[in-house]
Amino acid sequence: MGEPGFGNPLPTLRSVREAAERLRGIANRTPTLTSRTLDARTGGSIFLKCECFQRSGSFKFRGAYNAAASLPDSLRARGILTYSSGNHAQAMALVGRTLGLSVTVVMPPNAPAAKREATRTYGAEIITYDPKAALREDVARELAREQRSTLIPPFDHPDVVSGQGTAALELFEDSGPFDVLLVPCGGGGLLSGSALAATSTSGCRVIGVEPEVADDATKSFRSGTLHAIRNPPTIADGLRTPSLGTITWPLVRDHVSEMRTVSEDEIAEAMRFLWTRMKLVVEPSGAVALAALLKDDQLARDRRVGVLVSGGNVDLDAACRILSSL
Repeated sequence: MGEPGFGNPLPTLRSVREAAERLRGIANRTPTLTSRTLDARTGGSIFLKCECFQRSGSFKFRGAYNAAASLPDSLRARGILTYSSGNHAQAMALVGRTLGLSVTVVMPPNAPAAKREATRTYGAEIITYDPKAALREDVARELAREQRSTLIPPFDHPDVVSGQGTAALELFEDSGPFDVLLVPCGGGGLLSGSALAATSTSGCRVIGVEPEVADDATKSFRSGTLHAIRNPPTIADGLRTPSLGTITWPLVRDHVSEMRTVSEDEIAEAMRFLWTRMKLVVEPSGAVALAALLKDDQLARDRRVGVLVSGGNVDLDAACRILSSL
């Protein structure tokens, strides 16, 4: 089977709202936290949407559940196949357990150990592949054809994007309006979904944030031509996706206001702030949006700013090395 949904129109604010209804009572309505220290440091009013408290430990549960729950029974019965190095793998595995579906995940052998183990614990079958010999997308599509299973990719799927957008929608409902919304960007599922959610309010600039060494979306946004970067050497392992997709690219291009980048040291510093000052266990990818805020002392001045803290599935050994290096 190919990926379902690619013949459908691009997701919209309406599909994000429909996803919110589908997720009601299933996904956690994660808390929005504030910090007087952070407000004083930035000169603004900062609101952190903490998806580290989402089921499976990241925002990925939203899109994975929305996509799987939207399938007709005949496709669900064939089982779900996906590919991911971590957070989407865990989310899809938990969705499979929640809905009683079999799930197979294509993962690289160097996927973070904690994420690989959580995926297995939730009940998914893991199939490894050699990244030097093949692309994970190609491996997954071939397996899906062989098994006649339904392929749900980690970001480039309309129902996944709509599900991810519910995190920002909740933030607007609970704490909005905002002048700026900062969102991390890997494959663009969370960013494009958040940009759609932002159309529910007026005057909010949506800014996507990437690591400097993984700035494919920033290059694409600024040039108008899709760029790709294979295996970028960033500590933000959840943002190593080589490029935006056929669905997320036009949404980012048309609905995002700006793209920014942050260095590896700036990501680590934001991670340390969240761990030590706000007592939030956040992975490097989850700290990227805050890193952009801490980097630019004028970005939040006299503004209300929302920040998507995307996940907390951290490898403790890696986190200790990152934090001790500062």
